[in-house]
Formats: sequence, structure tokens, C-alpha cells
Amino acid sequence: MTEPSTHTGDTRTDDASEQVFASGKPQRVGSFRYLIDEDKWEWSDGVARMHGYAPGTVQPTTDLLLKHKHPDDRAQVAAMVSAMQRNGEPFSGRHRIVDAHGRVRPVVVIGDRLLDERGRVVGTAGFYVDLSHAYDDEVREGVDEAVSALTQDRAVIEQAKGMIMAVYRIQEDHAFEILAWRSQETNVKLRALAEQLVHDVTTGLDVPAAFRNEFDHLLMTVHERVPSKSTPPGAVTDSAAEVRTPPSD
Repeated sequence: MTEPSTHTGDTRTDDASEQVFASGKPQRVGSFRYLIDEDKWEWSDGVARMHGYAPGTVQPTTDLLLKHKHPDDRAQVAAMVSAMQRNGEPFSGRHRIVDAHGRVRPVVVIGDRLLDERGRVVGTAGFYVDLSHAYDDEVREGVDEAVSALTQDRAVIEQAKGMIMAVYRIQEDHAFEILAWRSQETNVKLRALAEQLVHDVTTGLDVPAAFRNEFDHLLMTVHERVPSKSTPPGAVTDSAAEVRTPPSD
């Protein structure tokens, strides 16, 4: 694989790979990259071998990738790919590969968002680890730790995005763009910036009593506004109308 001109949103993917490689023993690990606009996959020699191909003999595509997934895992992986293409979510998770020779390999894929110089999500990049039973338990433990770390990273970023969405009433992608912009402008890692924002909001933000009272009402009556089969889309219930009605002078 050639070196990408884009970069991941954080260095945790590299940190995680170091955990997996730390034992110093040969591991079946390979890297990958996917570019959304070009619908282009790139596999390292290691990932090609996991799929049963000699390096340089196959051009990976989304169809080929899904073809090699275990039938019981194919729908799950297809959903992961779709979420990545639509929302820029990292391509990460556990599943099984059926290689070109019919061998089943359990793998874990650990990926992160791939960003361009403006902080726009343009793809995903990371690595595969072959978890076939021939490998040591310590490798599995290292992978579990890496997956857990990446999951925690994404969780705090999602929390920060949700706060920005609620305060400014903007869409998810715009909230992420704001976080990415502040990260670049301040030269602070995205994860660290998100963690600090969540901490500041949850421990230091003084929420006015009137706002809290309105939120209390929304929370306690939210079940009344969940659409049912008999409720037309977009219909407003009495409790929702009550919240939206401005107080009289």
C-alpha cells in the first residue's frame, strides 16, 4: 500500500496496533484503507493473504470483500460498510472470512476515520488481525484491549457531538465538522478535545432551572410522542404541543 495523503482522526489506531504487536512474535496482521468518494479499497500483502490471495494478484472491491465474509456474518459486515459509506463511520468489528481456498478465519478489524486536510471524513483505515485458534491468548487479549480503547474513543466523541447538536440544533455531520475544526485550529487531538468538552459540560455548565424543568417534562412524556402504527408521521401530540407553546405574557 502507498502512504495515504490523508490522516486518521487520532493516533489510537497506531497505539492499538502496537498493543497487538507487542509480544514480538510473528502475527497475522495486515493494514487496509478505503476511500469513500472513489469506492476504492487497498489491502496490504497480509490482508490479501488472509483472503487467500498472493500479494498483488487481486484488486479488492466492496463486492469481493462481502463475497469472502462468512454467510452468517455477511449481513452484519454489509451494514458496517453501508454505515461507513453513508456516515463515515469507521470499518471496525469482529467477523469471519472464508478465504479463496474455503478456509474460515475469525478476524477482528480495527479502523478509524480517515480525514483530509480540512477535517472532512473521506474514508477509513486500520488493520485486520487473524484470530485463528493457532494464535496465543495474549494476542486475543491485546486485540480486545485495542477494540475497547477505540470503542471508548468513539463513545466520547459521539457524546460531544450530541451536546453540540443539542445546543446549536444542527445535524450530526456539522457537529463533527465543528469538533474537527477546533481540533485542527488548536492542534489538540480530537479525542482529548471531546473528553474535555464532555467533562466541562457535565461538571461546570450551569443549566437554568427553566430549561431543566422543560427537559424534565420532555423526558417524562417522551413515550407519548413515540410514533405508533396508527400515528401519521410528523403528527404532534398534546404533550408535545404543550412544550412548544410559548408562555403568555
